[in-house]
Amino acid sequence: MSKYNSLWDFVQKKGSQSFKLTFDEIKDIAGIPIDHSFLNYKKELMEYGYQVGKISMKEQTVVFNKID
Repeated sequence: MSKYNSLWDFVQKKGSQSFKLTFDEIKDIAGIPIDHSFLNYKKELMEYGYQVGKISMKEQTVVFNKID
């Protein structure tokens, strides 16, 4: 079980084609702050029908895109 499973479930249930979450929103959803390990875990999201798009350190946001 991944430490980001609750985030992946949230993304899948949201169902939007593309959307953005802030690092703080991700922390609230996942129960843990986003860190460098997120880059390794993000490939798990493809099993949920999504992929991580742009990660903005300046804006502290992550874009999630539905895989067609």
